[in-house]
Amino acid sequence: MRDNETPGEGQGTEIQAEALGPEASETQVNAYAIDRLSQAFETSAKRWELIVYPSLFAFIILAAYGFYLVFSLAKDVHYLAISVDTNMTVMASNMQSMSDNVSQMSRNVRVMASSVESMAQDVNTLEPMLTSIQEMDRSMRVMTQSTASMGRDMAVMNQSISRPMQFMNGFMPW
Repeated sequence: MRDNETPGEGQGTEIQAEALGPEASETQVNAYAIDRLSQAFETSAKRWELIVYPSLFAFIILAAYGFYLVFSLAKDVHYLAISVDTNMTVMASNMQSMSDNVSQMSRNVRVMASSVESMAQDVNTLEPMLTSIQEMDRSMRVMTQSTASMGRDMAVMNQSISRPMQFMNGFMPW
C-alpha cells in the first residue's frame, strides 16, 4: 500500500500492528492509525487546495466582472431611458406640428376645390365666346385668302404696267 492510500477497515489494524512490531499496544496502534489518517487527509487537502483555491480566486474575479457588467448595463439602460424620453418628447411635439400642418393643408385643399369649381363655371361662361372666336378665325382666313389674291393681282398689274413704262422711261431724260 502507498502512503496516500487509506487501508481497508479490517486490514488497517493488522497492517499497523505489523508495522509497529509485536510489542505495540492498542494505544500505539490507534495513534499510528490516526497519524496515518491525518497524513492522508493532509495529502488530500493539499490536492484539493490546488484545485479549490485557484477556482475560488477565478470565481471571485468572474463575480466581480459580472457585477461590473450588470452595473454597466444598468447605467447604459438608464442613459437609454433618458434618451428615449427626450426623443419621444421631441417626436410628440413634431407630430403635433405635423398634425397642425395637415389641418392647414386640408383647409387649403378645400379652398382650392372651391376655386376649381368657380373656374369650371367661368369656363362654361366662355363657351359662347368660343363660338365667336371660331367665327372670327374663319373671317381671318377669308381675309388672308383675299389679301393673297390681291397680291397676285398686284403682281399681274405690275407686270402689265412695267413693260410700257420701261419703254417710256427710255425716252425720258431722267
